[in-house]
Order: sequence, then structure tokens, then C-alpha cells
Amino acid sequence: MELGLTGRTVIVTGGGSNIGRGTVLGFAGEGANIVNAELDAQQGQRVVDEANALGGQAILIQTDVTSWDSVQAMVEGTLQRFGQIDVLVNNVGRTWPKPFMTKPREETDREISLNYRSVVDCTQAVAGHMIQRGCGRIVNIASVSGQWGFAAYNEAVYGGTKAAVIGLSRALAWELARYGINVNVVCPGWIVPHSPEDVGSGSWWTEWGFDAYTTDPRSSEVLQKGMRYWPIRRMGRPQDIADTVLFLSSDRASFLTGQTISVSGGLTMW
Repeated sequence: MELGLTGRTVIVTGGGSNIGRGTVLGFAGEGANIVNAELDAQQGQRVVDEANALGGQAILIQTDVTSWDSVQAMVEGTLQRFGQIDVLVNNVGRTWPKPFMTKPREETDREISLNYRSVVDCTQAVAGHMIQRGCGRIVNIASVSGQWGFAAYNEAVYGGTKAAVIGLSRALAWELARYGINVNVVCPGWIVPHSPEDVGSGSWWTEWGFDAYTTDPRSSEVLQKGMRYWPIRRMGRPQDIADTVLFLSSDRASFLTGQTISVSGGLTMW
């Protein structure tokens, strides 16, 4: 299917690791112009180089999405380089798992800022330009943890922020549709990187994910047990999310807005 993304300009926040990396490379394969808005400059540039080798035109703009000044500079840099913004993918997010009653306040504040406030700020920073042009696509990456309480076990604050992203996106879909802007949500399940080289130093996977889970599901007892509850019993990979994001970013999805799509092997179905 021709998605018509060639020459479109896309911002992907946190495009250096796992889902973000897969999304950047997916857009590159479609010939898009891509801004990797990534805090980890080394990992972000590595992905940019991969994207350019695939035929995209990608640049890195080092961005701290928890800083309003940094977000504004990222938008200005995108417009200076490419002249327009067609798609925003709010991908940045992570969790620091802990039982709710033992979670330090600083971790709670960090998760709220990174997972929710950044979506508000990046959307506000980009939406004004999209409104002026009368078109745009915003795809927010939430999580099945924001849909189902058990999926947020020991991650209550994370699950709360992702549920907030879903609610925000539905409200924005109503508010921005009159300007030709579509807002949709993708909720990943367990999405495992192919290799430790596919994530940066600040990634959840680098810090402890690879110790708890493995990229080889055949040797991971935790993942084997989890997959027994999935209708589609295979590992989720970054490309699974990227394919859905690309579709929602295209004109093929022009009649879709305010929708939440769970890409989780059927773990959640609403």
C-alpha cells in the first residue's frame, strides 16, 4: 500500500531506542524527512545514520522533552531545516517500576513530566504550525498499562500517565479536527528490541530490562509465561508499532481520529 509519506516531515521524540528507533527507520523507508528529537546524542545520531542509509532525510535535534525551551528550540530547528511539520509522534516515555507506596516522590514527578507533560508541551509547540497550515497528524504512544490495571502492576504512576495520554488525545481529537489535524493513540504491549545496540544508555532496557527479560523469548521464563495470555503468541517488536504509526500518519487514515489502537498481540482489545 502506498502511504504517500515521501517528503513529509516527521518529528519523533525519543527516536533513539526501541520503539522510537523502529518508528524513525519506518518513516525513512517511506522517504520521509525525519527529526529525531532525542536526548542521547550518540544513540540518536546512530539511528539518524541508519535512517539516511535507508533513503530518508533524517537529522538529530538533541531535545529534552521535559524542558519547554528545548521543545521550542526543536520545533524551530525543524522548521528551519524542512520548512514544515506534517507529523508529530510523541514517543518518549519510560517507567521506574516500584510498588506505589514505596515510590519516591522524585520518581513520581519524573514519570509525570516525561510521560505526560512532554506530550502536552510537544503538542502545543507543534499544533500552532499545523493549525496555520490546516493539516497535521499527531500520534501519541501510550501503553496497555494505561488501559488495564494488571498491566500496570508495580507501575501505577506510569499506568496513570499513559491513561492520561489517552484521555488527552481524545479531547484534542475533538478540539483540533476543525483544523484538519488528526490525533490518535497507539498502545504497545511488550515490545522487545532485537539487540542491546538498538537502545541508548538511558533506556529502561539498558538499566535493567535486559536483565529481567531477554531478546530471545525461547530462553525467558518471564516472557514465556506472559505470552501464554496473548492470543498472538509471539514477541512484539518495534516494527509492529512502527507499521501502525505510519498508517495513522498517512492520508489512508484521514477518517480516523480520537482512536486508541492496542498493538499488543491481543493482550487488550479496547
